[in-house]
Amino acid sequence: MSCSYLTTWVSAKSNLSSHLLHLNQKSVDYLCNFSSRKYPSKSSVFTPIRCGLRELKERLNTVKNTQKITEAMKLVAAARVRKAQEAVISSRPFVEKLVEFLYVINEQLQLDDIDVPLTNIRPVKKVAIVIITGDRGLCGGFNKAVIKKAENRMVELKDMGLDCVVISVGKKGNAYFRHRSNVSVIRCIEGEGFYTVKEAQTIADNVFSLFVSEEVDKVELVYTKFVSLVKSDPVIHTLLPLSMKGVICNVNGMCVDAVEDELFRLTTNEGKMIVERDSVTFNKGELSPLMLFEQDPAQILDAMMPLYMNSQILRALQESFASEVAARMSAMSTATDNADGLKKNLSVAYNRERQAKITGELLEIVAGAEALTQFD
Repeated sequence: MSCSYLTTWVSAKSNLSSHLLHLNQKSVDYLCNFSSRKYPSKSSVFTPIRCGLRELKERLNTVKNTQKITEAMKLVAAARVRKAQEAVISSRPFVEKLVEFLYVINEQLQLDDIDVPLTNIRPVKKVAIVIITGDRGLCGGFNKAVIKKAENRMVELKDMGLDCVVISVGKKGNAYFRHRSNVSVIRCIEGEGFYTVKEAQTIADNVFSLFVSEEVDKVELVYTKFVSLVKSDPVIHTLLPLSMKGVICNVNGMCVDAVEDELFRLTTNEGKMIVERDSVTFNKGELSPLMLFEQDPAQILDAMMPLYMNSQILRALQESFASEVAARMSAMSTATDNADGLKKNLSVAYNRERQAKITGELLEIVAGAEALTQFD
């Protein structure tokens, strides 16, 4: 509160006597200087908050209660992200080695002209996209990023003249795509927290029926890949058919693979996560001459393809869940820090308002005493 404000306040009081206009200037200057020393200018400390004492106190209590909630949610997310991170790290080596082995067997079977339904490459007319989102909010831009990635992919496919259908996984994605008339959603699946083999099997059954019945010619996964606690990337992953990038084409011979396809991009080193995103060339390899098959390789591939689909889908679900809880932990940590800053600003504003009220009461006392002195 500046001296000019105090003088205006004093002059505006119509119920005071005219002697208030001759207020002791020395007392007023002392109060103004004390207030400016204790509480610096508003513009130099924080953005002005204009409320009464009661409103400021209510807002301060609300911020404190909200901060307790965000702090608790941060601790819960931190406890869950550890479990999710361990699941992601432990599943990656098995899934990648399984893909490599199946690819080698598939290459050998193609040379022998053996037909396996889940590896058949045919001209693409229709694509099924499995979109994995979160079940809850308060996780920053996690859900928005993966939905945007999926929509961009659908636009690319439509520009190529291809139809696409969507299998949505997660409450947020289900709620979003239900209100999109231009998106054909054939199935909505909701999980119960940490995903298990049960949810992966449900998705795999839908994908299997669509691909084997030739309703779709390609199946893609769109999910969020877990990189670290502070970083996650939405990616596109080719699930069916099992083939190298650049082989699947539409009826016009145009390649319909995504530019950032994740099918054969290795992401672990001795069981540990690596953050690098350099492209890794995949060595096709050959079957060892010492390897003997007790059954026909086609039967082995038929038996292992369901395991391949379940493991790939379960891995995508686990990666998405780990990314979601990590994003929620980061968002709640940021919200807690912001609550600290807002609480400080509100405390300063509350103290300013209280000091201004005290200063006004002191001015009334000083003015009254001065008036009585002049009457005597």
